[in-house]
Formats: sequence, C-alpha cells, structure tokens
Amino acid sequence: MRLALPLLLLALAPAPALAAELLDATPRTAVISAFPPEMAALEAATTDKHAYTAAGARFVTGALEGKPVVLFLSGISMVNAAMTTQSALDRFKVERIVFSGVAGGADPGLEVGDVVAPERWVQSSEMAYAREAPGGYAPTPGLYEDMPSFGMMYPRAVTVTRDPARPENLRSFPVDPALLDVARRSVEGLALKRCAADQCLTKPPKVVVGGVGASGPVFVDNKAFREYAHATFGARVLDMESAAVAQVAYVNGTPFIAFRSLSDLAGGDPAGNQFPVFLKFAAENSATVVRAFVKALP
Repeated sequence: MRLALPLLLLALAPAPALAAELLDATPRTAVISAFPPEMAALEAATTDKHAYTAAGARFVTGALEGKPVVLFLSGISMVNAAMTTQSALDRFKVERIVFSGVAGGADPGLEVGDVVAPERWVQSSEMAYAREAPGGYAPTPGLYEDMPSFGMMYPRAVTVTRDPARPENLRSFPVDPALLDVARRSVEGLALKRCAADQCLTKPPKVVVGGVGASGPVFVDNKAFREYAHATFGARVLDMESAAVAQVAYVNGTPFIAFRSLSDLAGGDPAGNQFPVFLKFAAENSATVVRAFVKALP
C-alpha cells in the first residue's frame, strides 16, 4: 500500500513533451514561400536535393547558390505560415529564415515588379471590431491601440511570450539588421525582369530595402484599406504570411528577413487587380533577389 500513492501520482503526472525528430543536422538557411508559383524558380535552382515529409509539409534540403538551404512552402495565410515555420525550426538546424514571395503594394511610390525587403513587419489585421454607437463606434477600453481605426476596426498589439514570465505586447516584429545589411549589398546593380508575357512595365523594377511590411489573413484589393495601411502602419507592402513568420522567428530568436515583389497594388491598380497577370513575373523577380542575397551570405 505504501507504493500506491507515489505510483498513482506518477500515473497522473503530465507526460513530458516529445521533441520533434531532427531530420537533418546540417546548419541551413530556411527559404520559404507561401505557395508553389512563388517557390518554383528557387527549387529549380537548388542542387543536391533531398525531400522530407513531416507534419503535413514537404521540406527540401540542398544547395542554393552554393549555400546549404531547406526549402518549404508555408501555406497561404497566417496560421499556416506560423505552424509550418515552427515545424521547420523543430526539425532542422535553421540558422536564418528568408521568405520569398509576392505581395500587394501599399506605398504609392512603388510599382508592380518592385521588390521590397522591409525592416519590420506588423500584423495589420490584428483588430478589435467595435460596436456601433451614436456618431460612430465604441471600442472596448483596453483592447485597442491609440491608432486610427478603419471604420469599426481598431488596431491591437499582439501579445508574445518569448519568456512566459514576461509577456510583451508588440505592434511590430523586427527583421535582423545584419540580414538587412546583406540585402543592401547584394542587390546593388541587380537586373530584374521587366516584362510578363506580352506586357512590359514602363519603368524597370527596383529593389527597396527598409520600411514596414504588413500582413493579415486577408487578400487586400481595396483602395481605401491600402491607403489606410500605408498612412497608419507605414506599410509598403501587404501580404498574408510574413508577419506571422516574423513572430515565430522572434520567439525562437532566429534571424529573419522577407523579400516581397509586387504582383498588384492591393486595390490601387489602374483597372482590375493585376495579380493574375503578374504573379509569375513578380515571383521570379523576388526569387532573383533572394538568390543574390543567399549567394552573398557568409
């Protein structure tokens, strides 16, 4: 009988968390895209490839521009991106994270085909939806930031716990300064594509390093929100994954950078949304910049 209580307590104790299986021990740069058209050119340029499947995702190790990488698709939107990035960090020795993809442009100084590498990322759809009140809206006190709203939508900070004892309320997530320096050096003199099929841009695309990127689980094709995001957050580009990956990188202490090429103007397009026309073109411009960046890594 003396052993009964200890054995019972042992049986009721929570089981220890099991670590994910390490699939590859080589230190690598993680190169991520959201969906296949964004990854195609990068995987085609990768040599010595070996594929793994884990947690519903396909991971490909190999060499890109002579540097060891692990390529994978995050999946579209914020939850998929966060989940898949953490899965990669748990299963590979990831030294840094690089995102390559397309986005909508929010900065009126940018045009389709341009590639942007922001220095920080905000979650632009992290909002409190306020109830209607006489003369406008009444957001719940304590649940929103002191920033302009978009109608009933009031921006909120994101609560992050790198240390469970010290939660942080963050408006944005930083890009690694050293990676930004590499980006600035690696894009000097880089030539980008100017034509997609039979449509050519009036000006050659450019690469811009710095400023703010914004992400949310929304495909934005709305001129008013585009202007709001630029005015309120300073957003130059709008996408659906980068800020989620930036948050995962921040929590794990992993250096992060994202390159986004404009496939459309998020509602500021001169006619209809240009995403279907310039998707592949923009993805290839982003891949060109990322290849130059990876080549320049130490």
